[in-house]
Amino acid sequence: MIEFFSYGFIERAMIVGALVSLCAALLGAILVLKRYSMIGDGLSHVGFGAIAIGAAANLTPMYFALPMMIISAFILLKLSSSSNSKMSGDSAIAIISSSALAIGITVCSVTGMNSDLNSYLFGSILATSKEDAILAIILAVIIIVSFFIFYNKIFAVTFDDDFAKATGTPTNVYNMVIAVLTALTIVIGMRVMGTLLISALIIFPSLTSMRLFRNFKGVIISSVVISLFCFFTGMIVSFNFDTPTGATVVLVNLAMFIIFWIISKILKR
Repeated sequence: MIEFFSYGFIERAMIVGALVSLCAALLGAILVLKRYSMIGDGLSHVGFGAIAIGAAANLTPMYFALPMMIISAFILLKLSSSSNSKMSGDSAIAIISSSALAIGITVCSVTGMNSDLNSYLFGSILATSKEDAILAIILAVIIIVSFFIFYNKIFAVTFDDDFAKATGTPTNVYNMVIAVLTALTIVIGMRVMGTLLISALIIFPSLTSMRLFRNFKGVIISSVVISLFCFFTGMIVSFNFDTPTGATVVLVNLAMFIIFWIISKILKR
């Protein structure tokens, strides 16, 4: 453990990972309950395309991806909530996300950035710079503060969108707040977890918590604990067994989900 924390890149990765785990846990339950899980997955794929284009244009990839992700959040939310389109929201999001992923891979191949492809797709603790850590801290503060400021409104639109609208709550605005906060969470997590795996960090802890907890606050609190535990455990396992960090964290989350699922079945009996 002393050796583990003696590396500067490990410390930065732990800070960024803890922040993204916290933010992802706060938003995960909302996305699952509102059936917006596909938005998170779509945004993660769009993020890879944006990062690839930014890198090819000699721009700072993370700073270029940030506005692109926010714009994409608007578009994906509109598609997901649209009932007048001839194409279902999930289908439209799948087309956009796969197209963005294909664009990113093509740009990396054409520009000769194949060596960086794996770090963008699957995450790399070695790629977490001081600038990434500073950006992560700033965005995490924005996400956490916004979540607690708008908590009551977010709670209302999560459980009964129609009732919230009838009481005068601008539901479209708060749904957009959720989408933008999700985009920011994905941005700060792409370096450590990778664009292909970051959506799992959003969805797994909340689904795991819902095996045992039924009230909203209980799910949120337990999701935070589970998310942080799985991330730190995954980091330690990855360091000791030389396995990919992002994939290891996801596998720990999978193991926790199975454990909680088994416990829920035993308790029902």
